[in-house]
Amino acid sequence: MNPQAKLIFTISLMLGTTITISSHHWVMAWAGLEINTLAILPLISKSHHPRAIEAATKYFLTQSAASALLLFSSMTNAWHTGQWDITQMTHPVSSLILTAAIAMKLGLVPFHFWYPEVLQGSPLTTGLLLSTIMKLPPITLLFMTSPSLNPTLLTTMAILSAALGGWMGLNQTQIRKILAFSSISHLGWMAIILVYNPKLTLLNFYMYALMTAAVFLTLNSMKVLKLTTLMTAWTKTPSLNAMLLLTLLSLAGLPPLTGFLPKWLIIQELTKQDMAPAATIISLLSLLSLFFYLRLAYCTTITLPPHTTNHMKQWHISKPTNMLIAILMTMSITLLPMAPMILTII
Repeated sequence: MNPQAKLIFTISLMLGTTITISSHHWVMAWAGLEINTLAILPLISKSHHPRAIEAATKYFLTQSAASALLLFSSMTNAWHTGQWDITQMTHPVSSLILTAAIAMKLGLVPFHFWYPEVLQGSPLTTGLLLSTIMKLPPITLLFMTSPSLNPTLLTTMAILSAALGGWMGLNQTQIRKILAFSSISHLGWMAIILVYNPKLTLLNFYMYALMTAAVFLTLNSMKVLKLTTLMTAWTKTPSLNAMLLLTLLSLAGLPPLTGFLPKWLIIQELTKQDMAPAATIISLLSLLSLFFYLRLAYCTTITLPPHTTNHMKQWHISKPTNMLIAILMTMSITLLPMAPMILTII
C-alpha cells in the first residue's frame, strides 16, 4: 500500500477514535464511529485476496447495521426526552437498542459471528487494530451510558460471551481465529462488571489491549499464522518464543502475571455486589479459554518439529518493532505487584 495512503488511513483512525471518546452529542459519536469504519476498510482489504475482500465486506455490513441501530436508539431517546447528550440515555427501549448496537460493534455474543471471520481475513497488523483501537470507542460509549443500561441483559451476554468464546476456540488451528475467540471471552469479563464498576471495565480493556498487542506484534515478527508454523518457530527465535509463552499465560489470567489483576478485581467486585454465582460461573467458563491458551503455549515452546531445521538460532532480532515488543511484553508479565498503585490511579 502507498505510504501516503497508509498515513491518511492511520490519521483517520486516530481522528475517529478521538472524536467518539471526546464527544457529548450522539451525532458526533456516530460520526467518529463512521470515520473509524471507513478508515479500517482499506487496511483490511489491502492484500486484494478474496478472503480479505470478504472480510472487509462482512465488516462493512455489520458496522453499518450497528451504526444505524446506534443512531436509531439515540433518535428514539431524543424523541422521548428531548436530550441528545450521551450521558442522558434514560429511555429503557433506547438503552436496549443501544446495548444491541454496541454489542454488534464489539462482537459480543450473540452478535459475534462476524468477528472471527474478519480477523482471519485481515493481516496481523490490521488484526491488532481491530482487537484494540477499534474497540475503544464502543467501550467508551458503554462506559458513559453505564448507569442506564440493563444489568440482567449485560450479565447474560457476558456469561454467554465467556462460554462461547472459550468453547468455539477449542478446535481452532488458525492463530488469528483463536485470538478472536479470546477477545470475545475477554469482552464477557468487561461486560459483566460494567454496570457495577465501569472503571474496572476500562482497566480490563487496557490490560487486554496491552497483552494482545504484545502477542500480535510477536507473531508478526515471527511471521506465524497457524499452530503448525508456531511449532517450528522455537528453532529460529528461542528467546522471543519463551517470552511469548509468558505473555500467553498472562492473557489466560494465571496468578503471578499481569492478566490475573483485572480478573481478581472483577471477581472481588462481583462478590461485593452479591453476585457470587455469576462470578463463579464466569471464572469456571474462563477455564475453557485457558485450554487453548495452554495449547498455544505448548506449541510455542514445548513441541519441537519432527525433523531438524537448518535455521540459525536468532537470539537478537533486528526489527524496528523490537523495543516496542520488549516494553509490551515486560508490562504484560510484571504489572501484578504494582496493583496497589494502579488501583489508586483508577
